Amino acid sequence: MTTIRVLIADDQMMVRQGFTVLLNAEPGIEVVGQAVDGLDALTQVAELAPDVVLMDVRMPRLGGIEATRRLTEPAGASVKVLVLTTFDLDEYVYEALRAGASGFLLKDASAEELAHAVRVVAAGEALLAPNLTKRLIAEFSRVTSSPRAPLKDRVGDLTERETEVLSLIAQGLTNGEIAERLVLAEQTVKSHVGRILGKLGLRDRTQAAVFAYETGLIRPTGY
Repeated sequence: MTTIRVLIADDQMMVRQGFTVLLNAEPGIEVVGQAVDGLDALTQVAELAPDVVLMDVRMPRLGGIEATRRLTEPAGASVKVLVLTTFDLDEYVYEALRAGASGFLLKDASAEELAHAVRVVAAGEALLAPNLTKRLIAEFSRVTSSPRAPLKDRVGDLTERETEVLSLIAQGLTNGEIAERLVLAEQTVKSHVGRILGKLGLRDRTQAAVFAYETGLIRPTGY
C-alpha cells in the first residue's frame, strides 16, 4: 500500500496536533510535517513533498487561499490541497476552489470523514462537505450569472459525451458513479476525463467543476 504523505498547515497548535494524531492512526496515511502559516507551508512543501496539504483558511502572514494558489499554480504541481476551516461561509468555498483546492471540509468533521477526505483528494477526486454543496452551487450561480464568453466558447471543443461527463463531474460524481450513470466502463470514463482536462487546459477534475459552473454549463435549476 502506498502511504499518503500529509502536511498540516494551521496556526493553532492544538488543531495541528489533533489532526496529526487522528491521521497517523489511519492505515496508509502519514503526517510528515506541520506548518504554522501559509509561508511556512510553502517552505515545507518544497522540502517534504507531501501528497496532500490540509490548509487552514485564516492564518497570519499568508492565508490559506493565497498559499493554495501559490502551491497549485506552477505547471506540473502535484500536491493536492484540502482546505479546512471553522467558517461555514460561501466565499471561502468559492475562493478555495478558484485558488486550486481539491476539496473543502469543515473542522468539525469526524476522524473518519477527515481520513476519507485525504484519501479522496490524494486519488485525484474532488471533495466538498455535503452541507456546503447547495450553497456552493448558489454562489457560483450568483457570481457567474453571465457566463464568460471565452470560457463558454471552449466548451465547444468538447464532444457531446465529454460535455455530459463534464456536467457530471461538476455535480460531484466519481468516475465509478459516472460510469454507472452513463452505462460505460470506468476506464472509458477515466479516458473521457483525461481528454476533457487536456482540451480545456485544466489541472484536475476540481478545476473542471469550476469551469463547468463558470461557463454556465451547470445551473442550480438542474438540482
